[in-house]
Amino acid sequence: MHAVTSADHAPDSPLLDEIERYYDAVPRGAARTEDFGPLTLFVREDAGWPYYARPTLDHTGPAATAEDVRRVLERQRELGVPEAFEWVAEQTPGLRAAVEAAGLTVHEHPLLVLGPQDEAAPVPELPERVEVRVLTPDAPELAAAIAVPHLAFDDPGTAIGPAGADELAESAVKLTADGTAERIAGRIAAGATVLAAAVEDGTALCAGQHNPVGPVTEVAGVGTLPSARRRGLGLAVTAALVAHARANGVRTVFLSAADEDVARIYRRIGFRAFATALIAEPTAQQEPTDGQ
Repeated sequence: MHAVTSADHAPDSPLLDEIERYYDAVPRGAARTEDFGPLTLFVREDAGWPYYARPTLDHTGPAATAEDVRRVLERQRELGVPEAFEWVAEQTPGLRAAVEAAGLTVHEHPLLVLGPQDEAAPVPELPERVEVRVLTPDAPELAAAIAVPHLAFDDPGTAIGPAGADELAESAVKLTADGTAERIAGRIAAGATVLAAAVEDGTALCAGQHNPVGPVTEVAGVGTLPSARRRGLGLAVTAALVAHARANGVRTVFLSAADEDVARIYRRIGFRAFATALIAEPTAQQEPTDGQ
C-alpha cells in the first residue's frame, strides 16, 4: 500500500498537531500513563480494548531509539498487555526506523480527514426499510449495535459472509453479560461516545461511533454484519456520524482506513487523504482490519 507522504501533498502542520493532541487525550480518560522519555505508554485501568504506546506529546528531547522501544516492549510484556505502538507517520517520521530496529512490523493505514474547510457529502440514500439512528443509552438496539462491529472484525473484508442474526443475538448477550454494553451506555450518557446504527426491522445491521474531544472527533469501529454487506450501510453510518459531529460543533472529523480500497469508499462522502496512521506490533500478531 502506498503511504501518504509530503511527496503527495504538503502536510497541514496545524491539523496534524490538532489530531496528535486528540490521540494523546482520548486514552487518558480510561488509562494511566507511564513515561519513557520520547514515548508514553497508556495502560488501561478499566474494562475495554487495551491501549498502546505513542510518541510523547510535545517532547523536545532526543528522538526515540530502538532501545527506547525495547524498554516499552519489556514493560508491556511485564504488564501482560499487547506489544503495540501507534503514531502518525508525518508527525513523528523517525519513529518507524526505531520500531523496526526493535523487531516490530509496521502496518500502514490511510488517515483521512474532513477539516474545518471541507464539505461533507449528504447521507447516502438507504435501502428500503433501513434507517440510521444515533442511539440513546437505553436504546433497545444498543447491545446489538455494539456487537455488530465485533462480528465484522472477526470476518474482515467487504465480501458477504455467513454471520447473521443468530450470531448477532449471541454476541449481544455476551457483551451485555460482561458489562460492555453498560460501559458503552455510560460513555454515551456522558457524551464521550456517539453510537449510530443502521437498523432494519428492529435489527442492527451496521454500527460505528465517533468519540469527540472538544472540536475534534474520530470515526471508529464502523462494521457491517457480514451477511448484510454490499448494501452501502457502512458509508451511510459514517455519513450520519459526520453529520452528528458537525451539528454538535465538531470542526475536524478524521478516521483511519484499513487500506486504500476502503479509503476510496470514505472519499465518496467528502473525506480526503491527509496522512498515514502507523501501527506496529510483533510480526506474529494479526494486522487490524476495517470491518466495513
